[in-house]
Amino acid sequence: MNSLLNLLNCTVEITKLTEKHWPEVRAIYESGLATGNANFSMQAPEWEEWDFAHLINCRLAAVENNEVLGWAALTATSDRCVYEGVAEVSVYVREDVRGKGIGSTLLKAIIEESELHGLWMLESRIFAENLTSLSIHKRNGFRLVGRRERIGKMNGVWRDTILLERRSNTVGV
Repeated sequence: MNSLLNLLNCTVEITKLTEKHWPEVRAIYESGLATGNANFSMQAPEWEEWDFAHLINCRLAAVENNEVLGWAALTATSDRCVYEGVAEVSVYVREDVRGKGIGSTLLKAIIEESELHGLWMLESRIFAENLTSLSIHKRNGFRLVGRRERIGKMNGVWRDTILLERRSNTVGV
């Protein structure tokens, strides 16, 4: 997948995320983690661990002038064959370009990519305080499944997550 997007008079390319992107992808991930509202992880993994965890066919980077502005990737939700078409979404955007539509563009692109690879359901678990991410997901066809109260502790504080899902209209129908 190589597609171009004209975003605020800049040309952003959505391309396959590869190991060559990892240093910038990791920095963006760490910046997201530093907000305290990305996920329960305290630090980004090494490439090998991240590579193993994410579906090889559904990894995208938003690139402009050879710089990664954001990324999206999917992880399997289960190793049971009945759930082979279900994956969890991750979308991260570089701090200095947040609010410019890159997250939404990546989410749209990863939805499209997921359907090309036979996935029928995407889900996302988002901290209740991450209003921007919740809004982007809802605008892109995700529906509220529910609130998971006090699902885990972060720095000694119980956190809630909001579970959202998006069912494909073309795959698994």
